[in-house]
Amino acid sequence: MRGLTMNLSLAVAATFGLAAFSGVVRAADMLVEDPPIIEAPDPMPLPAVGGWYLRGDIGYKFYQAPKGVLSDRSWGSFGNNGELGSEKMQGAADFGVGVGYKFNDYLRTDLTLDYETPAKFRGQAFCQDPSLGCPVAPSGRWEDSERVKISAYSALANVYADLGDFHGLKPYIGGGAGASYLRTSDVKSSARDGFSGNYPKGEGKWNFAWALMAGVEYPITDRLSLDLGYRYLNLGDAETGSVTENLGGGVAGKTTKIKYEDIQAHEIRLGLRYYLN
Repeated sequence: MRGLTMNLSLAVAATFGLAAFSGVVRAADMLVEDPPIIEAPDPMPLPAVGGWYLRGDIGYKFYQAPKGVLSDRSWGSFGNNGELGSEKMQGAADFGVGVGYKFNDYLRTDLTLDYETPAKFRGQAFCQDPSLGCPVAPSGRWEDSERVKISAYSALANVYADLGDFHGLKPYIGGGAGASYLRTSDVKSSARDGFSGNYPKGEGKWNFAWALMAGVEYPITDRLSLDLGYRYLNLGDAETGSVTENLGGGVAGKTTKIKYEDIQAHEIRLGLRYYLN
């Protein structure tokens, strides 16, 4: 009887052992055959920092008064060593376009082309001969008014340092250098026989030009930004065409030009920048 009981116990233990072993084997098979799938998230794309952009600007120039002078200081009956006095130059509108490249969040560069509407210059020439019709000035000196229009074109290569992002506003500073083309027109004199009745004609002149800038960019969208800025612009010199003194009797005298030296402007500019990528 004891032998039968032991045999039954051994059979039951063996059965449970085989069942447990089979469960372990099945679990191992499941680990081998069906490993769990872990999906990694897609990498976040890095924001594009560099890229090309187009720009368009409008602005207004406030001119410092340039110095007016005759190229031949001894020409005609003008006194004061051929220098004009009381020079003034009115402001003018400015229109510009450009293309640039942004290297990173702090450095960019562009090329700009600008056209300026004609600005009116006015100065006083000291006329020593009252027979020419020069009006008497309050100082008692014979003077006449010299007037001209000066228009400007400029092409500059510029570089800028962007100074960071402050609640959506991005201030910057910059500088540029290039060339300007200044053209005079409508040269007039108030003297009855100003320049012996022969006003100089307008003429164009190329100059080295340079600029300093500061402003702030405000992004409207991820591609379009508003740009409000200040620019100091040194345009160089302008001049009229030549005029020859008439000494009477068909005799020609000296030849001179009127020069307008060191033309500088302070500009307020408003523009748009469109990033292509």
